This record gives sequence, C-alpha cells and structure tokens, in this order.
Amino acid sequence: MSEQGDPARDETAPTRQEDPLRGSRTSRVWIAVVALVVVLLLLIIFIAQNTQSVEVSFLGWDGTPPLAVALLIAAVAGLLLAATAGALRIWQLRRRVRRTTHG
Repeated sequence: MSEQGDPARDETAPTRQEDPLRGSRTSRVWIAVVALVVVLLLLIIFIAQNTQSVEVSFLGWDGTPPLAVALLIAAVAGLLLAATAGALRIWQLRRRVRRTTHG
C-alpha cells in the first residue's frame, strides 16, 4: 500500500480540526461587555442606595458630597495609586532585564 493515500502520513493534512465552539476574540469581547454591564448595574444600585450627604474634609477642602460619590472617589484614588505602583514596578523590572541582556 502506498503512503500517498494515508492521511496519517500526509504532511499537508491538518494536524487537528478546528473546534467550531472554541473561544474567539469576539466572544471574549462579548463576555467583557456583559461583565461591565453587570458592574455598571451594581454601581448604579450602590449610588441609588447611598444618597445621604456626608461631611468630608481633605487638605483644606470641606464639602458634603453624597456618600456614594465620596466612596467612589476614594476607590478610584486607591486604584490609581495601586496602578501607578504596579506600572512603576513593571518599568523597573523591564529596565533591569534590558540592562542584563544588553550589558
């Protein structure tokens, strides 16, 4: 029997079949959009339930924003600080790798 007709030995034959149900970029984007919508709905509920005003003092600024707004500003500030620290660490590590590979 010749090896030409044997698909197991044919190097031009695909090695594996494409799974039609595998994840794609579009499905990942769709999942991200759905997750963001859920987070947004939870955020809207949080804001709607925390409308009472609170007194806030910070670096000479005094105000009475709604509780939800004050908490969201504090959370965003914390996220920005964490992201900045993480970005600086990544930058530091990349510089160290460049120095060791080029020097």
